[in-house]
Amino acid sequence: MEASEFRRTRRFIVKLGKMLHKYGTPAFRLEAHLAEVAAYLRVHASFISTPTSLTFVIWTDMHEEEYNHAARVEPGDLDLGSLARTDELVSSLIAGDMNLIEADERLTEIEQKAKFLHPAIMTISYGVATGAFAVLMGASLLDAIATMAIGFVMYLFVFWSKHSKRVLLMLEPAVAIVAGLMACAIAHYLEPGINIRLVVLSSIIVFIPGLALAIGLAELSARHVVSGTARVMDAIMQLFKLYFGAFLGISLGFFLFSEVEHNPIIKMPEWSLFVAVLLLCAALVPIFNIKLKHAPWGIMCGFLSYFSTYWASKYLEFGLGTFVGAFAVGIFANLFTRFTNAPATIVLMQGLIVLVPGSKTYIGLNSFVSGQDFVQAEHIGQETFVIFMSLVAGLIFANVLVPTKKAL
Repeated sequence: MEASEFRRTRRFIVKLGKMLHKYGTPAFRLEAHLAEVAAYLRVHASFISTPTSLTFVIWTDMHEEEYNHAARVEPGDLDLGSLARTDELVSSLIAGDMNLIEADERLTEIEQKAKFLHPAIMTISYGVATGAFAVLMGASLLDAIATMAIGFVMYLFVFWSKHSKRVLLMLEPAVAIVAGLMACAIAHYLEPGINIRLVVLSSIIVFIPGLALAIGLAELSARHVVSGTARVMDAIMQLFKLYFGAFLGISLGFFLFSEVEHNPIIKMPEWSLFVAVLLLCAALVPIFNIKLKHAPWGIMCGFLSYFSTYWASKYLEFGLGTFVGAFAVGIFANLFTRFTNAPATIVLMQGLIVLVPGSKTYIGLNSFVSGQDFVQAEHIGQETFVIFMSLVAGLIFANVLVPTKKAL
């Protein structure tokens, strides 16, 4: 390999790694994928990925010197549409449909193409996702409507944070404070009141890092200790910031509007769960920027995730139903890869978001600090731990039974 070709190759690998990290790829999948690409490009390489840094070491048999590149990066956000486009590009490169120069130019186009969905679409998506989650948590129709209204406002802060670094730094506590104040105001002026804490939890569920906790534990199980530990600790700190904001917002709300006693209302019928899961999974399509051709697969994965867990929980106790749900989701995601030649992550994340016990973690934290339970939940801390372990175990067993075709 000539020196100019080696420079071109290493530049492409570094750019690809940074982009995949930016789109929220877990460390063990990112490193495995880059290793496959490096092997195809006839170079030796070693990679270290953490939520805030990337290290590349690339060399060839022809060159004695190693190329080292270390970069400080920001934790990635899920952008499954760009992830799919990047994977399609790499597949075309490996298949010989384009050369390295063309692939590098195409990679630049994907990177420069701004993720743009109209703010109105995103606002509706946040409102629908939060309202649907409230229904899955056993909320009344009034609670769900209140949650949806607050969810609309939550995206306004997300949109604001993209244009203001100061807002971005305080996003989690800010949205939680506003959600708490709005819930208290709605409960004060609306008869017969709402379940304030349940509405606040559902309103900020998009920000609760349950998925990040699950990914961190999966990285730890794959022995990516540094990345997994960093991701878990970052998720815990986000959870603390959200809980503090919610606690402060509700306290201020009770001071401004007086505390309102919640009168339990008849819950919504069983069939509403089907509608809620459909709406939640559909709302996640624009939130995760999923390509339309992959959207039906993601929605099917969400249904499979929720109802396999729902069915298994009738026969398995103490959160072990999540093992069945994670096992089903893992097999579905790997079969999706075989049929569509697209990354399993695209549908896996949409299934996991329904499974991960981020809400239970929040509820457990609330019970520990305040001693109050706003939903019927016994042994919430132990159940949360078992659910996380069951989720990771289910994915491991699924990968053994139906091995994934792609690293991503």
